[in-house]
Amino acid sequence: MEIFSAVDAVLLARIQFAFTVAFHFIFPAFSIGLASYLAVLNGVYLYTKDEAYLRLFNFWIKIFAIGFAMGVVSGITMAYQFGTNWSKFSDIAGPVIGPLMAYEVLTAFFMEAGFLGIMLFGRERVGDRLHMVATALVAIGTAISATWILSVNSWMQTPAGYSIAENGQFLPESWLAIIFNPSFPFRLVHTLTAAYLTTAFIVGGVGAWHLLRGRGENRLVRIMFSMAMWMAAIVAPMQLIFGHAHGENTLEHQPVKVMAMEGHYHSYPEGAPYHLFGIPNDQEQRLDYAISVPKLGSLVLKADPNAPVDGLDTIPDENQPPVGIGFWAFRIMVGIGLAMIATGFWSLWARYKGKLYSDTWLHRAAFLLSPSGLVAVIAGWVTTEVGRQPFTIYGVLRTADSVSPLAAPAVGASLVAFVIVYFFIFGAGVFYILRLMSKEPKLGDGPSGPAVETPIRTAGITPAQQVEAQGLV
Repeated sequence: MEIFSAVDAVLLARIQFAFTVAFHFIFPAFSIGLASYLAVLNGVYLYTKDEAYLRLFNFWIKIFAIGFAMGVVSGITMAYQFGTNWSKFSDIAGPVIGPLMAYEVLTAFFMEAGFLGIMLFGRERVGDRLHMVATALVAIGTAISATWILSVNSWMQTPAGYSIAENGQFLPESWLAIIFNPSFPFRLVHTLTAAYLTTAFIVGGVGAWHLLRGRGENRLVRIMFSMAMWMAAIVAPMQLIFGHAHGENTLEHQPVKVMAMEGHYHSYPEGAPYHLFGIPNDQEQRLDYAISVPKLGSLVLKADPNAPVDGLDTIPDENQPPVGIGFWAFRIMVGIGLAMIATGFWSLWARYKGKLYSDTWLHRAAFLLSPSGLVAVIAGWVTTEVGRQPFTIYGVLRTADSVSPLAAPAVGASLVAFVIVYFFIFGAGVFYILRLMSKEPKLGDGPSGPAVETPIRTAGITPAQQVEAQGLV
């Protein structure tokens, strides 16, 4: 394609990988949390024998199956790029990266694939207890899968436990040091918590949608919304703590990334401000129209308002990441996190006042925030990946030395193909998921037979009488 002839092939390869991985990441982020939510619903049903939790399980498992399938397919196409656009990176880093990704397949993916069928279709064939085991193992498998992938990504951010051979290849010296590299524990906790919060707000948003449509008497909708708001109220503040700890680790091991995130073009020997907003100007090396709080930057980063903070003026131009993207992506992530915390506290107040299911403004807020977790995890991924530039392996291997020797038109053509196919195929999948979410969950739907709504019980009609009245026996 001639339109791409004047564009750098490295930039096009980065855009293509960014597009495919961002599209892919929204599905595992949802699947990780939803698998655990399904395990909780199934466990509560087995413990209480309350039919409502089984109905919610049946409602959400259809959505999980579609999301899981799209995550697998989008992940496969993304992995192909290691051999097409990033063959030099695969050759150089393969001895370290390859085994870690193979472990993900041998452990997590095989576990998920082996028990997914039982989880989806096997309750009546294997019984409730074995079905619960399969559901729990699928949930565990999604977390293990994330663990291996995050170990790979963390090693690229904070490489450890390797040596470099004469031919330039990275060779493993200590697998424990490689897997448990300095940023891995922080990134793992932060990412898994983000996945659980993402699912909580999607579930809460679906519950809020049904509440806003006058379905507040539906017990399944109430349970769905209540569980999601408990998760938001408890986990969202914890995520703020985990994120801050991850930021401190990043400051220690990747200080340049923090400089870009904070918009610190210049060093501050007597306390750095915290820039709330501004327009990064890489060419002039300044933050235009900055709105800042004096000394707060040093207080947040080093717990001392007068602590000195280095800026990008201490870093050679060729080693600086693009500031604007990381600066704004970080603020989007933090802003959404604060909105989640506020919504969680709001739900606690509404619960205390007995208005959790009648506060329409809370429901509107929860509905508007339903996709916010997906936006936040993509913004967080952009922050960490753009902040690593111009390196694929931080401080060691440059991005320009990792790309395949391809012409820009070839990379551009495949990028266009990816965009078209993704939006048609995965767009249809997302549309179908939204259709499923919009349907009201009801007692009486599912393979276990008819159930009885709470109002029928309170009216003094037994389940047996209700079944007989409906002519079902």
